[in-house]
Amino acid sequence: MNILVCVKQVPDTNEIKIDPETNTLVRDGVPSIVNTFDGYALEAAARIKDNAPDTKIVVLSMGPAQAEAALRECLAIAADKAYLLTDRAFGGSDTLATSYILSQAIRKVEDTEGKFDMIFCGKQAIDGDTAQVGPEIAEHLGYPQVTYALEVQEAAADQLKVLREAEDGKQVVGVGYPCLVTFTKPSFDPRFPTIKRKMAARKAVIEQITAADLADIDLGRAGLKGSPTKVKRTFVPPRKKSGMMITGETPEECAGKLYEALNGAHII
Repeated sequence: MNILVCVKQVPDTNEIKIDPETNTLVRDGVPSIVNTFDGYALEAAARIKDNAPDTKIVVLSMGPAQAEAALRECLAIAADKAYLLTDRAFGGSDTLATSYILSQAIRKVEDTEGKFDMIFCGKQAIDGDTAQVGPEIAEHLGYPQVTYALEVQEAAADQLKVLREAEDGKQVVGVGYPCLVTFTKPSFDPRFPTIKRKMAARKAVIEQITAADLADIDLGRAGLKGSPTKVKRTFVPPRKKSGMMITGETPEECAGKLYEALNGAHII
């Protein structure tokens, strides 16, 4: 099997701070991590490799040079090869432009690594929450797709069998190759890197792909120019200046105090 996992480096949401004057993210000193859902996608690929050791896992990320850190983390966990898609021309890309650029890069990587049987992505990035890039890549490539996957149940010679989350429970879906699957949180935790793989990841060569390397790319569909989504304004909801904390030994006691407070304020 030949698997590509698309990953993104994102700010650690536990450390995100907002500048109260500008209402923008404070990025200085904020650590970055591999997008959580992309970690689930990598774990799904690793589990396939556990059962089929000849499986090759390639990771691809689009971002600035610092995104190499996320790729090295993936190499330390399970990936065999990593590529960084980086160019100033890609800056400001929305989901449509990003998915288009990634689809062009995937074709470029396949020239070296061979045709991918499956492409795995996280269902969404925790810094954007759009859940659009994975499905859009599938559309650009013309691949069948499965979204909200929990785990791969079987990677047979002719199809992938996936357990996915549905509105009324869970579904088992079969999909042929090549395909794209987006993953959500499974019932198990992803594996940790080993010391041996960490040491190898530090020395690994991460190949960079720029716009000049993508012979067929239309730069009119990339960056701000190729992004139909326009952000007009961002803001932080104002904090309420007053309030009260209701405490009690039992839920019933808290409910009684809440009723008294609301009744006293003539709300109920």
